[in-house]
Amino acid sequence: MRILILPGDGIGPEIVEAGVGVLSAVNASSNLGLHLDNDVVGFASLEKYGTTLRDGLLDKARSYDGIILGPQSNMDYPPVALGGRGISAAFRVQLDLYANVRPARSRPFLPTYKPMDLVFMREATEGFYPDRNMYEGQGEFMPTPDTALSMRKITAFACERIARRAFELAVKRRKKVTAVTKVNVLKLTDGLFLDQVRKVAAEFPDVEVEEVLVDAMAALLVRQPEHYDVIVTTNFYGDILSDLASELSGGLGLAGSIMAGDSLCAAQAQHGSAPDIAGQDKANPSSMILSIAMLLKWMGDYHHKPEFRAAGDRIDLAVDKILENPATRTADLGGALGTKAFGQKVAELVSNA
Repeated sequence: MRILILPGDGIGPEIVEAGVGVLSAVNASSNLGLHLDNDVVGFASLEKYGTTLRDGLLDKARSYDGIILGPQSNMDYPPVALGGRGISAAFRVQLDLYANVRPARSRPFLPTYKPMDLVFMREATEGFYPDRNMYEGQGEFMPTPDTALSMRKITAFACERIARRAFELAVKRRKKVTAVTKVNVLKLTDGLFLDQVRKVAAEFPDVEVEEVLVDAMAALLVRQPEHYDVIVTTNFYGDILSDLASELSGGLGLAGSIMAGDSLCAAQAQHGSAPDIAGQDKANPSSMILSIAMLLKWMGDYHHKPEFRAAGDRIDLAVDKILENPATRTADLGGALGTKAFGQKVAELVSNA
């Protein structure tokens, strides 16, 4: 079993190093037999190869059993003609990593808005994102200097499979799915999405289903987050609402995330590259560590290797154990540990578990 490691930009190399340290520790203590390989994307790739994402890297990534992808500073990349390519979009579309799974879970020993334990199942290959909804070119353009247009693509195929993943997950949890749309305005595109959710729902009679408008959902996540279990939605809504839920549950620094397809999965922290604190050992690596734990559990389920799922659970428990002690938290949570020291604490705990 092989995992490809791509540190990315900003705080990416620091949090990925911390996460890989934990992965290496659990690999050794659980005898997983993982082989870890390194490569580059983002500015490191731009400097070395003249592009943020070189030709051939996606094919290389496709040959692995899992991927660890650090955050990217997309806003700072040069134009495409000068080597700036969107990395996350390319991975999601070309490797068909269509399910962006983002849990938001509060912890009783950390400050939180309200108790919650929910998961966003976000479709990640189409929608309002112009870098992934056209076969050729961009889905955003300017026909005149003072007019800008952006196109949204919604397909029954993509909606059906993300809905199916949501219901399959709900069966393993509290058996409730909430479908989020703006169907009162976007009647065709969100209507198509809801049609597919309802179609899949008919196959899962034991799962409760509700439909909520996206603006109402933002308010309801603040008012009653404990009411929700699995939330399925399209790309744009899921991106925004999952960040809201993660911040309410304790902070984006604690937000694990995977991009999963049918036969490949990538761990990717939910937050961005935070270039303002890059290289200062200040970043909380929990999101990356928890994303790696999610990757291990996905690999365990897909390859029928229960020891991988158990290893992921051990990492989750270790992170919680370290966070439970105020003295071993990172600065964003009121503690004194830096990125590296926090990762080492978690690694030590999984090694001795």
